[in-house]
Amino acid sequence: MNSFGRLFKLTIFGESHGESVGINIDGCPAGLPLTVDDFLPDIERRKGGTQKGATPRQETDLPIFKSGIFNDTTTGAPITILFENNNTRSTDYAKQRSHPRPGHADFVASKKFGGNEDYRGGGHFSGRLTVAMVAAGVIAKKLLQGIEVKATITEIGGDTDTERGLQKAIEAKDSVGGIVECRVTGLPIGLGEHFFDSVESLLAHAVFAIPAVRGVEFGTGFAAAKMLGKEHNDPIENMEGKTTTNHAGGVVGGYTNGNELVYRIAIKPTSSTPQDQFTLNWETQQMETFAVRGRHDLCIALRVPVVLEAVTAFVLADLMLLEQRIPRVLSTK
Repeated sequence: MNSFGRLFKLTIFGESHGESVGINIDGCPAGLPLTVDDFLPDIERRKGGTQKGATPRQETDLPIFKSGIFNDTTTGAPITILFENNNTRSTDYAKQRSHPRPGHADFVASKKFGGNEDYRGGGHFSGRLTVAMVAAGVIAKKLLQGIEVKATITEIGGDTDTERGLQKAIEAKDSVGGIVECRVTGLPIGLGEHFFDSVESLLAHAVFAIPAVRGVEFGTGFAAAKMLGKEHNDPIENMEGKTTTNHAGGVVGGYTNGNELVYRIAIKPTSSTPQDQFTLNWETQQMETFAVRGRHDLCIALRVPVVLEAVTAFVLADLMLLEQRIPRVLSTK
């Protein structure tokens, strides 16, 4: 449903054009210093605004702390953070209500919830909610002392020259997808649990909560299917588990092996393309030419790296707490 994690447990809420979106985090240790300023760098990275290829919708996105923080320090109680929605244009969506947008959740959401869903801006299905995920990631990163989580865009529109790939989409007046890679250093050996809670299973589960994700691969990924066994295996060099290659991406048997964790996600082209589309009008039950109106990202992958870092960080923080590698009280007064 809307919650994830066991000890570091998140519950996300809100809609794109509702009063606010937010996150509740249960299980964060007490004693972690936390101020609004801690959130600003990652929140800024997620924004669209003036970034080439991103949506012109801009929100201030200052976090509003509602619980769990006292005297700029976590108390050990559940943390609730809100982000207000102030820059909305809901009329854009009322005008196109007759056409469930191709690639969006409009049609399935209406069927599942009997037409009661908030359809404005995608409602609860919107990428707007990733700002709350980023907030959880800020806290998780602070808990992961000595562990670095970094994500970057490696391709846009199939081109490793990301600027060129983006420019092709601009010239075509259409949206485009991309590949985002995440690397994590400083992890201990043995994070993860057998079978259904392997590191890959948990990360993949959380990653697919990011709107527009269409695939995930670890290490060599799908290219491993074309390799021979001896070629793909990573020879172990020492008792710290260091390997000469890293085709496994830092995970063996579902557990971290002490090497760099490396994985990538595929982001689809933004469904709200400027191009005319031929799709269903569910009032007439006929297919018609239709164009999506509103403010949308040309390449949603541009805003994903910080979200992928956040997802990775809160999955790893939960595993670190399960392993008791993070104390439940970080400082005493």
